[in-house]
Amino acid sequence: MTPLELFAAGTVIPAHPLALTADRTLDERRQKAVGRYYAAAGAGGMAVGVHTTQFPIHDNGMLKPVLEIAMEAAREAKRPLAMVAGVQGDVTQAVREAAQARDLGYNLVLLRPAPGTDDEMIARAKAVSEVLPVVGFYLQSAVGGRVLSRDFWRRFAALDGVAGIKVAPFDRYRTLDVLNGVAQSGRADKVAMYTGNDNNIIGDLLSPYVLQSGSGTVELRFVGGLLGQFAAWTKRAVELLALVKRATAGDNAALRELMVLDGQLTDANAALFDVANNFHGCIAGINEILARQGLLGGRWCLDPHEDLSPGQAAEIDRVCAAYPHLTDDAFVAEHRDRWLR
Repeated sequence: MTPLELFAAGTVIPAHPLALTADRTLDERRQKAVGRYYAAAGAGGMAVGVHTTQFPIHDNGMLKPVLEIAMEAAREAKRPLAMVAGVQGDVTQAVREAAQARDLGYNLVLLRPAPGTDDEMIARAKAVSEVLPVVGFYLQSAVGGRVLSRDFWRRFAALDGVAGIKVAPFDRYRTLDVLNGVAQSGRADKVAMYTGNDNNIIGDLLSPYVLQSGSGTVELRFVGGLLGQFAAWTKRAVELLALVKRATAGDNAALRELMVLDGQLTDANAALFDVANNFHGCIAGINEILARQGLLGGRWCLDPHEDLSPGQAAEIDRVCAAYPHLTDDAFVAEHRDRWLR
């Protein structure tokens, strides 16, 4: 199976965080160790240069080395991985970043929403898709996203170069806008739907969406997850998607298990993503888990003011104690030293 076939079929794609030293320079050894962890955990790819990697790397010179390190880890895996590079900015910047990703061996680009009209965003997507297949990105407004209409998503999904969409508005109504737009695009069978709704991962993955299009009824499903939540406890995330596939194939025991896990995973995500403080500590929360496991040296973010919120560490303690079956601490402890070599 090629990386693009793997992406289309559906897989676990963690949003790759940024490994920093205490003085906020790139920690190359730990950056590679995290990529090795994802490959060893069974992830089907990695998304690099995205929100979890911290958007400022696109402007501070870190983007290329971070992309290169993740590709080195992917090549070590010696199996197909769908490698997704985040790109952003105006048409010129987005096309330039897409070309850089292509030259480094990436398979797809995740296109961050930009200012401008719908027409301008569609034109930008078309230009980028001439370099690499595009994955759309509905980013939630709390971390810099914008509201995008059902008609926008219809036009976006109709572009021949669109391979998928990461749906991450953290809003059921806006999620349905994307799904309805894709259903009406004429390319529903060619656009892989990935949940980025970290607050509803299992619900998205389990649900069939039966929608109307101009040519009749269309059924859509989320085939996988491209998620910040999957950046931690990744081995468990891979097992979770396998359980979803069993449940959707008719395994009632798997379905019952997932119904219990649904609320537990959302509760855990609320702690990691700092929902109580409007997601201020969402990147630091992911980094905190990886630092506790010894993969990162600390939870440092590029912005010194971006850190855990008051009370967030205690919430992370609580969910780790309440839901040890959601973690993969033992797996990381067994292999960490080898990944850090």
